[in-house]
Amino acid sequence: MKKKENIIIIAILVIMLLAIIGVSYAAFSFSQTGSVPNKITTGSITMTYEESDNTITLGNALPTTDATGTTRLKDGEYFDFTVSSEITGEVNINYEISAKEVGEGTIDGSNIKLYLTRLTEDGEEQSLMTPEVYNEETTSNKFTGRPAGEMSLYTSSMNSSESNDYRLRMYVTEEYNPQGDGGNLTFAVKVNVYGKDRVGEEASKVIIENLNSGSTYDDGYDTFITGEDPNNYVWYSGKLWRAISVNNEEKTTKLVTQWNISTINYDNDSNVFEGSYMEDWLNDTTVDGFLGNLREPEKFIVMDAKWNATSSAGAARPPETTLVTNTVGLLNLYEYITSWKGTTPSKGYLNNKFNWWTLTPYSPDYSYAITSSTSTGYDSKSSNGVRPSINLKPNVKIVDGDGTKDNPYKLEGDNDTNLSGTLLSGRYSGEYVRFGNNENSLYRIVSHENGTGTKIASAEPLKDLGTFKKLAFGNATTFSSENTIGAFLNGEYLTNYVDSAYRDMIEDSTTWYLGTVGRGASYKLAKYTDENGNILTSSTADAKVGLLRGGELLSGQFTNVEANYNTNTLPIYFTLTPYGIDDTVVCIYTWFGYSNSCNVTSLKAIRPTLNLKQNVVITSGDGTKNNPFNLSIN
Repeated sequence: MKKKENIIIIAILVIMLLAIIGVSYAAFSFSQTGSVPNKITTGSITMTYEESDNTITLGNALPTTDATGTTRLKDGEYFDFTVSSEITGEVNINYEISAKEVGEGTIDGSNIKLYLTRLTEDGEEQSLMTPEVYNEETTSNKFTGRPAGEMSLYTSSMNSSESNDYRLRMYVTEEYNPQGDGGNLTFAVKVNVYGKDRVGEEASKVIIENLNSGSTYDDGYDTFITGEDPNNYVWYSGKLWRAISVNNEEKTTKLVTQWNISTINYDNDSNVFEGSYMEDWLNDTTVDGFLGNLREPEKFIVMDAKWNATSSAGAARPPETTLVTNTVGLLNLYEYITSWKGTTPSKGYLNNKFNWWTLTPYSPDYSYAITSSTSTGYDSKSSNGVRPSINLKPNVKIVDGDGTKDNPYKLEGDNDTNLSGTLLSGRYSGEYVRFGNNENSLYRIVSHENGTGTKIASAEPLKDLGTFKKLAFGNATTFSSENTIGAFLNGEYLTNYVDSAYRDMIEDSTTWYLGTVGRGASYKLAKYTDENGNILTSSTADAKVGLLRGGELLSGQFTNVEANYNTNTLPIYFTLTPYGIDDTVVCIYTWFGYSNSCNVTSLKAIRPTLNLKQNVVITSGDGTKNNPFNLSIN
């Protein structure tokens, strides 16, 4: 098939008028340029952008909350439109919906929020974006054709004969104060749809050449990305990564996860990476380790990468005295220090506010870990966060995204579309799913531990009306469906937090492993009788709903805690793993991102964890946080 770039720009003007009478608003009035579909054909692609034929008008509306603004359903309170395609041949295109302010509005866009959802035969789906104040992107998206200076609303892809319906809402932010503004305010935007053939370029080239902020530093071996928040985000295998550097000779691209994927002890009596618990966990190809849950690693990742674990405390590149060959590793101290050149450690883009291990030894039995802003030596028996690092092969291409947090780069072969009807059991650890109700409806795939189904855990601890739910574990360290926390999870949680449609997807009973992992112990002891991982522990419980184990995938921290470090409000959460000290179990301490012991009678948060049946299928979504999988059961 002939390769050619096709760019489609389809636009319709949506006028929003705001007239103030005292403190009462005649708010946005949507008007279309006509009811005839706008169709543009270029080469092999025909895309249609069709607006609804009614004029949408709002009257007497006040500044409103997100809860109200995102759910309005009266005539005139929303704008529906369709994007469809007719593609000749095996062509797949990326497309992006954006908004661009037009005219000379007299109310600032910082007082306006936009909100986009998708419509299906079953009604309106969950949001495709969080409500966002009008803001224009400073860079273009070369993979969709969107220019700089427009607000990106949603990015996706489509193939032949596909059609998608969308609903747009706009409203005045609740923070806006109309007093003294003079009234008769106006604001107008044009809604654009851009589309472009999905033709990828090598990651090593795209990531370095398209930085919108920050800079690069070439030390003669690698070109590092530096600065506060460059657009170097990459989405691969259900996880958000940051690109660190590109090797000048081999053109491989080093990545590290944005968040702490788990927390484990580095080792029992050594700070040496090779042969450590850490090396084992990162390169464990079973369901219990990191590498075993990555998508087709041999296709994307350098399998025999060299990791520099030489002892070094300075900003100079360390000698290659201690090189370890492995697929997955950690960043060393030099790589961390180099990443914040031109700024300070606390502002560097690798500072995720949590403690996480590096490769670099500190002293006998101690290894360097990064805290909220500094590098510090920690006893290797301690349990800090783990941020795995990999090297993308030089031929891996980027086919979508602009490298920002909300629209990270997507890799060719890992950017699936049209997954409707696909079994969830074929998807990857870290991907997001919609499960449960209201504020507790976002979950993530953990693994496929039972082989046929899918283990999922709540993306963050359970909430009640915005407040984290806290419970005692029980009177002993043994989890069961009848102890305090187990009774809640298998009773009230199933009744009040999960409706019947979701309950029917859950396996009736799962085996939960209750092995002990204390200070300096291997992560494998949470599930097995010894560090070899050959014999399962006999300490188990059977229940429908449980918790994550200590050291299990996703038992880390994925959201920054910007608060004052207040243990009364921050969601320290339980795992079901005994710690080895009387009346304590392993807990994840969210303000540091590490794990430690906590007493079973203390009140802590919980992340419900469960196994979904093998016949649960995806109905829509792409598995990202902004567009999680929606599910049904066959």
